[in-house]
Amino acid sequence: MKIGRLNHIGIAVPSIDEAAKTYRDMLGASEATDKIELPEQGVCAAFIRLDNSEIELIEPLGDNSPITKFLEKNPKGGQHHVCFEVPDIVKARDDMVEKGAQVLGTGEPRIGAHGVPVIFVHPRDFNGVLIELMAEPRH
Repeated sequence: MKIGRLNHIGIAVPSIDEAAKTYRDMLGASEATDKIELPEQGVCAAFIRLDNSEIELIEPLGDNSPITKFLEKNPKGGQHHVCFEVPDIVKARDDMVEKGAQVLGTGEPRIGAHGVPVIFVHPRDFNGVLIELMAEPRH
């Protein structure tokens, strides 16, 4: 397996609206998507569009959100994950497992914020960075 392009950097934040304002006011990032709810992942997400990539802002959706503990440790938010595109998500998952990496959750791909299947690989397998692998979007 060979990874594709960097799709986005995920930033956990207490408020997408406040964080989007910061990126707009401080960095001039004027193009942002509407906030969407991802109940299966326990987060709301919005994307700040850049020329060469995106920044995904994620905030907790409900009390059982998987990013709640992250925000307890980092109340202002912080980098949560790095996402790379792959041509075949199932082959990527199988390759990670074969190489000894821990795919989080059930190991089955689930639909991510871009509407394509994703998996997450444990940070201990990537120098402390949570890695999201996503199927290449069709657009």
